Amino acid sequence: MTTLGIIGAGNIGSQIARVAVANGYDVVIANSRGPETLADLVAQLGPRARAATPADAAAAGDAVVVTVPLHAIDSLPVEQLAGKIVLDTNNYYFERDGHIEALDKGETTTSELLQQRLPGSKIAKAFNHIYASAITTDGSPAGTPDRRALATAGDDAEAVDFVTRFYDEAGFDTVNIGPLSESWRVERDRPAYVVRQNAEELRANLAIANRVP
Repeated sequence: MTTLGIIGAGNIGSQIARVAVANGYDVVIANSRGPETLADLVAQLGPRARAATPADAAAAGDAVVVTVPLHAIDSLPVEQLAGKIVLDTNNYYFERDGHIEALDKGETTTSELLQQRLPGSKIAKAFNHIYASAITTDGSPAGTPDRRALATAGDDAEAVDFVTRFYDEAGFDTVNIGPLSESWRVERDRPAYVVRQNAEELRANLAIANRVP
């Protein structure tokens, strides 16, 4: 049985939790306000889910979803995430995060910043270019014509393989962009961002993306 840790219980985190539970995962979910604030969500998720602190969710997960604002990544539990597959859902919103020069200039990506924060973790991009509500409504069985596709990127093959498997369980095809340095292609304001697309359409949108919008 695979346990999925989730750090961040907002729109994305809660929807990923629902998908995980529906596919037989145990879920340990955390937010910044304390486990007691997640009682209603855990009740909805059922007996496979429990609330915890971020450090405990990180320690418990065989893989861990990090879905917190970019400005909050410095608070992540580095030690507990070492050696773990970490799914990064982040996007850069300067209105929320403040301007980060290296991102503004296209010199790095949000996933590479997370990798710097978590040097011992295996980072892969996931679920960053889909509206939260669509995570539980747009999936369809493998082989469905025009099945929606989502992108991933990562420097670690094991992490990319996990995302590919989890996407398929959630009902999505996968397009592998390549290393984390290419993950900008699916970030905010690019052609592939939050639009419904099949794998062929996603590849086309990734190819025409500009580094600095």
